[in-house]
Amino acid sequence: MAPLLLPSLFLLALLRALPGTQAACPVPADLKPADGPRVCARLFDKSDAYYENCCAGSELSLDPGTDLPYLPSDWHKTASSLVVGPRCELTVWSRKGKGGKTRKFSSGAYPRLAEYRLGIFGDWNNAIAALYCKCN
Repeated sequence: MAPLLLPSLFLLALLRALPGTQAACPVPADLKPADGPRVCARLFDKSDAYYENCCAGSELSLDPGTDLPYLPSDWHKTASSLVVGPRCELTVWSRKGKGGKTRKFSSGAYPRLAEYRLGIFGDWNNAIAALYCKCN
């Protein structure tokens, strides 16, 4: 292997591993369709170690003002990726009825919820049981 190729491959691997990389996830501005209503946030049930495979699978779109202390049974502790729209904030809880741990996600893409800590031993991957989404 050429001496310059090895550092280039290392740099490419490092760039792919950065948490801010948004390959498959839509950008927050894309959540507002040209002909439709504003979307506060969108949850996805699939994520992957490779960012280009995140924000996949089933989707749950949330309108501004959505308040779900009890998520639908097929979304209870299922979300693995999410995107929050511009000037919006998504508050999530780890237990039904808005109990347990809580976290706020501001505008942006979060391709791997496994990267966000939930207490000492857990993370937010497949941990969201309740939510509230608001926009300014």
